[in-house]
Amino acid sequence: MFPAFSQVFTAENMLYLFRGALLSLLIAAISLLIGLLLGILGASGKRSKHAVPKAIANFYVEVIRGTPLLLQILIIFSVIPSIYTAFTGNVLRINVYMIGVIAMSINSGAYQTELIRSGINGVDRGQWEACETLGLTNKQMMRFVILPQAFKRIVPPVISEFITLIKDSSLISTIGAVELLKGAQVIGTEYYDVMSPYVLAACFYLIMTISISFLGRYVEKRLSASD
Repeated sequence: MFPAFSQVFTAENMLYLFRGALLSLLIAAISLLIGLLLGILGASGKRSKHAVPKAIANFYVEVIRGTPLLLQILIIFSVIPSIYTAFTGNVLRINVYMIGVIAMSINSGAYQTELIRSGINGVDRGQWEACETLGLTNKQMMRFVILPQAFKRIVPPVISEFITLIKDSSLISTIGAVELLKGAQVIGTEYYDVMSPYVLAACFYLIMTISISFLGRYVEKRLSASD
C-alpha cells in the first residue's frame, strides 16, 4: 500500500488534484451566488399576495427539493438535448461544466428560498410596522431594512449550503466533468490504484470544507458582535 501511495504522491499529481479542487470550489461558489439570486426571487414569490407567482415558487421548491440533484444533472445533460433535437432536428451540446453550474444553481436556489423566507419571517414585527409608519414602499422596506437583517440570520445555513455544494460538485463527474473526484479517478486508472488518489481527494475536500466552516464561524461572530 505504502509504495503505491508514494508513487501516486507526486508534485504533478498533487497539482492536478489541486486544479480539480479549485474547479470544484469555483463551481460551488458560482452556484451559491446564482442560487442566492434564485432564492431571493423564490422567497419573494412565496411571500407574494398574488396566486400565480406564489404557485410558481411553491412548485419550484417542492419539485427541486423533492428530487435528487444527480437526477437533475442527468435531465439537463441528456433529456433536454433529446427534446431539443426532437423538435428542431439539430443537436444541442451543452458544456458539462455549464450543466453542473445550472443544475447546482437551480438546486441551491430551492433550498435558499426556504432559508431566506425563514430569515425574513424571523425579523421582528416591530421593524415592519416602523417601516410602514415611515411611509417606505415595500421595495424600500425589503432592500434597506428587512433583507439586511434577514441575511444576518441566514449566514450559518448559507455557509452550510456552500459546503454541501462543494461536496455535491463531485456528482458532475458522472457526466464527464474533470473536477476533484474525477481527477482522482483518472489518476487511479493510470496507476491501477484507486485507494491512494481517493485518500488524497478526501484530504482536499476536508481542507476546503473545514476552512470554510472556520470562515463561517468568524463571519458569524463578527455579525453577532455588530448587533
